[in-house]
Amino acid sequence: MSSHRAQFRVGQLVHHKRFDYRGVIVDVDATFQGTEEWYETMAQSRPPKDRPWYHVLVDQAAHMTYVTEQNLEPDLTGEPIAHPALDQFFNELRDGLYVPDRPVH
Repeated sequence: MSSHRAQFRVGQLVHHKRFDYRGVIVDVDATFQGTEEWYETMAQSRPPKDRPWYHVLVDQAAHMTYVTEQNLEPDLTGEPIAHPALDQFFNELRDGLYVPDRPVH
């Protein structure tokens, strides 16, 4: 079990430091929850599996990414995200955070 507390939360705007894109967190996993095959193929920098990972809607795109915490930093622009699935997760952008359309556990 991981003892690392997640640095980011659902609704928070983030910037991917390595691939230079903005996004919004839609879910948080305390540790890596993907398959070993996905990790070997996609996580080429071999980030730690025992730290938080995030599901991120990518700004100006139609896909979601799965990102390790070490590759993210807060996005302080406060600018909205443009993503076709945004309304499935959030009601509005308020004070730089997206408000979930249902309670977050």
